[in-house]
Amino acid sequence: MISEITSGSPLLEGAWAGGILAAFALAAWLIVFVLGRAGRRIQRRSKTAFLPQLLRSISRPIFIFLIAEGFLLALRSLSYLEAWHSYVTGAAAAVAIVFVTHMIALSVRPWMNWYMRRRKVRPSLAQLTQRVTTTIIVAIGVLVLLQHFGIAISPMLAGLGIGGLAIALALQPTLSNFFAGAQLVFDKTFHVGDYIELDSGERGFITNVGWRSTRVHTLYNNLMIVPNARLVQTIVTNYHGPDMKMAVMVEAGVSYSSDLHHVEKVALEVAREVIADLPEAAKTDDAFFAFDEVGDSNINFWIWLYARDRVGSFRVKSELIKRLHSRFNREGIVINYPVRLISYDNSEGGSPLPARDDPGSKGPKEGR
Repeated sequence: MISEITSGSPLLEGAWAGGILAAFALAAWLIVFVLGRAGRRIQRRSKTAFLPQLLRSISRPIFIFLIAEGFLLALRSLSYLEAWHSYVTGAAAAVAIVFVTHMIALSVRPWMNWYMRRRKVRPSLAQLTQRVTTTIIVAIGVLVLLQHFGIAISPMLAGLGIGGLAIALALQPTLSNFFAGAQLVFDKTFHVGDYIELDSGERGFITNVGWRSTRVHTLYNNLMIVPNARLVQTIVTNYHGPDMKMAVMVEAGVSYSSDLHHVEKVALEVAREVIADLPEAAKTDDAFFAFDEVGDSNINFWIWLYARDRVGSFRVKSELIKRLHSRFNREGIVINYPVRLISYDNSEGGSPLPARDDPGSKGPKEGR
């Protein structure tokens, strides 16, 4: 109806087109104003910055989109540009595709920032993941835009598939390390500062978890660089999980003639002294003692206590061994050497009798 009234009058059509553009500009300004106020209010009430950051990031694209659509719609309303109306309509659809693609990319970025910080992902790995995700979204948007303009994308997709396969084969080690690093981060296998040990024997403190490799500071003050793909495929012992406390066990044996009740009492006294004296020992758990087996030369036992962490366990074990040895010597508790007793037949031409172990002796004896 309004188009019929303004048709034929360039002045009225221009006024109507200007009104359309002004209405879109006013709507754009109101939307940006409302989003800004809502973002500030949410930021004051909420501890997370995810929604305020999202609202700030989409405000400007919405403003530009509405102004562009208003301008194109205003051109569409001018009758003397009727020959160009199809192009204007196509341009409006293209602007909408670009806007939707840009909005999705902008919406994903703050969400990923929030999620990565919550998961305590390393910043460099988080940035790389965001860039890869944004690139994929933009690539999809470009393909949709080309399809809108009538450009066949099937050959392009086929070419991208073949090229992508070739690139994937060439970068297979790099890609495997990248995805392995992402798996390590998201699974929370370990964190920076944890003490780990591989099943092949390498051990040390985690100093950095990168997108290609993990750096480990060994006890020999060397930097060990382990590819992430190997960490995923090997057995890793994390001495910081479920907590840093670690069991320390010392195995030994005493002579058959020993008073076993006295041995247990002395060993527990020594272990409790170690717990009380050493700062590396865990104070919350008592020592455990048990006889394990009747061996060839000794009655074997083990004693068990806890250290505060893996590094402290070395000193706790060493100190426990030294104090047990010293205390056993003072108490007269004997730890036998493995010995053999050889007996001879005294008759003429006699041969040695079969040898047998003598667990009660401290050295070899010969019977005559």
